Amino acid sequence: MEWLITNTVAALLMPPGILVVALLAAVLLQWRRPRLARGLVLFALIALYALSIPLLASHLLRMLEAEPRDPVADRSGQAIVVLGGGTILGAPEYAGDTINSLTLVRLRYASGLYRAIKKPMLTSGGAPRGGSSPEARLMRQVLQVEFHAPVQWVEDGSRNTLENARGSYQILNAAGINRVYLVTHAWHMPRARFAFESVGFSVIAAPTGYTTRGTFTVFDFMPNAQALRNSSWFFHEVLGLGWYHLKIALGR
Repeated sequence: MEWLITNTVAALLMPPGILVVALLAAVLLQWRRPRLARGLVLFALIALYALSIPLLASHLLRMLEAEPRDPVADRSGQAIVVLGGGTILGAPEYAGDTINSLTLVRLRYASGLYRAIKKPMLTSGGAPRGGSSPEARLMRQVLQVEFHAPVQWVEDGSRNTLENARGSYQILNAAGINRVYLVTHAWHMPRARFAFESVGFSVIAAPTGYTTRGTFTVFDFMPNAQALRNSSWFFHEVLGLGWYHLKIALGR
């Protein structure tokens, strides 16, 4: 229930949810506070355009991304931890649940990192939306069968990044491991690193999926769904990082 409530509130605070809330408020206020209603409509339209153009959306994500560094240069890590990015439930072509594209990007990078440093690997991710198998087990299957990279541990009870960190620490601390290579998207790394360091890990960042841009064109100003999704990811990370700071400060 906590996961459902938290993610519902987050969806309403991020675009496009917050914009829908603003428009609904404008509808309710149009008779009693017409000027405020018009202001909310104007705000929603401007924000929708701005957050839907690649120029701003890519800039927002790059604000979260650190300068690329090769984690292979640091051989002090004891294990590789790969965080899940979501699943596709009931994929007909796979006759069941499978990993989504975000997770696949992370697994591809993790398999290459494994071949370079030969450290044992842990996959982390539960099944907060239900499904036939936790995400971490689906990740292990793809890594071992498709990428030929063995997985030694599976953390399959987590519902978010902070729980990824806590569950992984329980497993790896028992094995005497506290310094890990952490694999996730570059824009997710600040929140993930904070979560893992907060439970006692020493982290070597191994980010992938950096936000890149081609030649500057007029299409940078043309709104599209992918740019709006990228803007939503930015707000999700900022809100999530703030929420984790609050939870940890409250001892939760």
